Amino acid sequence: MGCTGNNTNKQESMKNTRNIYGEARDFLDKYTDIVELKGDRSAVLIAPAWQGRVMTSTCEGEEGFSFGWINRELISSGDTMEHINPYGGEERLWLGPEGGQYALFFKKGDPFEYEYWRTPALMDTQEFILEKNTDDEAAFMKKGKLLNYSGYEFNFHIRRKIELLDNAEIESVLGIETGKVNAVAYRSENILKNTGKTRWSKDKGLISIWMLGMFNVSPSAVVIIPVKEGDEKDLGPVVNDNYFGTIPDDRLQVKENIIFFKADGLNRGKIGIPPLRSKNIMASYDQDNNALTILLCDIPGGETEFVNSAWELQEEPFKGDALNSYNDGPLEDGSIMGPFYELETSSPALSLNPGEEYNHIQTTIHITGTTEKLNDITLKLLGTTLENL
Repeated sequence: MGCTGNNTNKQESMKNTRNIYGEARDFLDKYTDIVELKGDRSAVLIAPAWQGRVMTSTCEGEEGFSFGWINRELISSGDTMEHINPYGGEERLWLGPEGGQYALFFKKGDPFEYEYWRTPALMDTQEFILEKNTDDEAAFMKKGKLLNYSGYEFNFHIRRKIELLDNAEIESVLGIETGKVNAVAYRSENILKNTGKTRWSKDKGLISIWMLGMFNVSPSAVVIIPVKEGDEKDLGPVVNDNYFGTIPDDRLQVKENIIFFKADGLNRGKIGIPPLRSKNIMASYDQDNNALTILLCDIPGGETEFVNSAWELQEEPFKGDALNSYNDGPLEDGSIMGPFYELETSSPALSLNPGEEYNHIQTTIHITGTTEKLNDITLKLLGTTLENL
């Protein structure tokens, strides 16, 4: 693919913020084993010790922009945190729900308060076993069990495969010709199998596959999510923005069924998209680093039951969102985890028989190139222009 759009000032800016792929790889290699998938100028970096998560990627070689946010302070400290170990990474596998009467992050009877919130070790500190590694594919597995807030124990087997895509595969997945751009793309298959002796049922609680990615913020970064048009009575709200309080209008806007959400790391907020509104695509554009990110997920059409992660006993525990985006920002005491922003997708709530499995597939694509090329791609895929962003 052609190399376009870089200049010395942009490269110096990225170096100053340490968002260079080669530097990120060298840093991680000091503290954990890494697996690298490589194309001509594209690369994807994976950490088996942290659940086979994709830590970062690049589409412009060693000196190219590093897309994933990496928590260098925590990783270099060697510390283990009480509630969560946010190592970073642009794609990690979690299981939901987080809160509610079927929560996986709270013990039975505990109040839904941060003091009692814990990320299960399976999704936080436990290593996934590397079963296969080639230049363009890595496969992992993990056997586990989790007890939910209502006291039901889930026994399961996770298989996770990450595959680096070439240019032809990228164009096939997107359904358009991208032209001369720099691109890196990977598809992940995340399979959850019920290895217990009973069917997972709604009366005891269901779980879902929950994929989350942390990306580097910039003053110009905007999340873009096109949604389906229709009456709220039929499809639900266009966007749910009450996770951490209402988001100001200058940070969240909806125009012509497209959601625009600032991803600058300056104001903590989260949005969700109901399943019947989802078009199975979300994106972000970072003008400062000339980067377009496209996230595609494979959610079956017509599915309406998704786990609800609200920190409360819920009236509707299966009325959760299918897509989410989070923008980090300072807490009341001025502390901040990142900053970073997140793109998230979820599978439906999974009612699986013993031996039955579900595969949640998503594809992440990062593209850099001329403004003209990126604008053309954005218009075709998202129905908006870079000028609107």
